[in-house]
Amino acid sequence: MPGERYDPLQIEKEVLDFWQKNEIYRKAKEKNKGKAKFYFLDGPPYTSGRVHIGTAWNKAFKDMLLRYKRMRGFDVWDRAGYDMHGLPVEHAVEEKLGIKHKDEIPKFGVARFIEECRNFALTNAKLMSEDFKRLGVWMDFDNAYMS
Repeated sequence: MPGERYDPLQIEKEVLDFWQKNEIYRKAKEKNKGKAKFYFLDGPPYTSGRVHIGTAWNKAFKDMLLRYKRMRGFDVWDRAGYDMHGLPVEHAVEEKLGIKHKDEIPKFGVARFIEECRNFALTNAKLMSEDFKRLGVWMDFDNAYMS
């Protein structure tokens, strides 16, 4: 309306609320059920922190491809994924715990360190899913694979 100020945060919230309330993602998937399949395996981001601009760009590009395939009539398999192990997670946990050298891990407790890494990765996977949803990404985050 004339005179109203554009509020991108409000518009974002309204669109995301509309999609959720009206189950738009589910309906978009169901529309092409049983048609030619398009399988997409998400190259998973490391769960070593929150979404950053590179991760967001990468996921938005993937989302664009999946939407295009849906618009072309494909039954799209779009399971999200996360890389839950490896050095990026270990380094982030070491920094969080103040561990300066690998020799300190046995003193801290290997099982305890592994549990810290596990919790850190799971927490970040959940936060990343929330971030991706807020960006408007339509992928199956409820059944994400975790490597």
